[in-house]
Amino acid sequence: MLNVDLHCHSNVSDGLLAPAEVAARAKAQGVDVWALTDHDELGGIPEAREAAAALGMRHVAGVEISVTWAGETVHIVGLRIDETNPDLVHGLAATRGGRARRAEEMAAQLAEAGIPHAFEGAIKFVGNPDLISRTHFARYLVEIGVCADVKDVFRNYLTEGKPGYVPHRWATLQDAVRWIRSAGGIAIVAHPGRYRFTELQQHALLSEFKHAGGVGIEVVTGSHTPDQYEVYAKVAAKYGLLASRGSDFHGPEESHVELGALPPLPRSVTPVWHDWNI
Repeated sequence: MLNVDLHCHSNVSDGLLAPAEVAARAKAQGVDVWALTDHDELGGIPEAREAAAALGMRHVAGVEISVTWAGETVHIVGLRIDETNPDLVHGLAATRGGRARRAEEMAAQLAEAGIPHAFEGAIKFVGNPDLISRTHFARYLVEIGVCADVKDVFRNYLTEGKPGYVPHRWATLQDAVRWIRSAGGIAIVAHPGRYRFTELQQHALLSEFKHAGGVGIEVVTGSHTPDQYEVYAKVAAKYGLLASRGSDFHGPEESHVELGALPPLPRSVTPVWHDWNI
């Protein structure tokens, strides 16, 4: 059985390792088919592709697009994309816009909470200045001893109702799916179990996603608990969606699951890679 990991991050977005280092770690963990899916950024794909080829690992070009839907941030993964497609390139550039201003507002809130110089501290952890994020601030708060680890940060800061939280208006769901399809790719709803939606809201999201041309949903992911694997296998079947698998790896000792370490997809679902000739 192939070990397929179609969701992870490098330091081109909010991961800790360079794309080639992520590739090497994936190979060492037994991954056969691998996708780097950095947040709203395509810059790591050439290095990832080259490293995977040198390691004899099948590479899939990917991206994770931030979407605002019903006032919440939802992530849509695009797989088998052409990273040079103008619609996708320009759309992501627009989505990244405003991150620096948001980061400055986050730092101002943290200063009011007694944590000065957070912007300068977060920048030290940023591999790509266009993509400064909450994760970079979280790493700084851990570094200076405010919190024990990144999970502890998000329990006390940077989330809604806590110091340092600043919402951002991302892409629309329709735009994200359209950019992915324009680039020849397939659109997948990432880690659906993370979203705070009612059953009715989830129905609306998935119906709108399918209508826009989306085809898949993550079922087995590092962001799901084991009992959610079967829950979202049933959701995939209910909505006629293909199933994806991905660790959502960000770095050693900072991720819920190691690259390639998840269990296989449930037998009841059809994998997104069922017709990829791999």
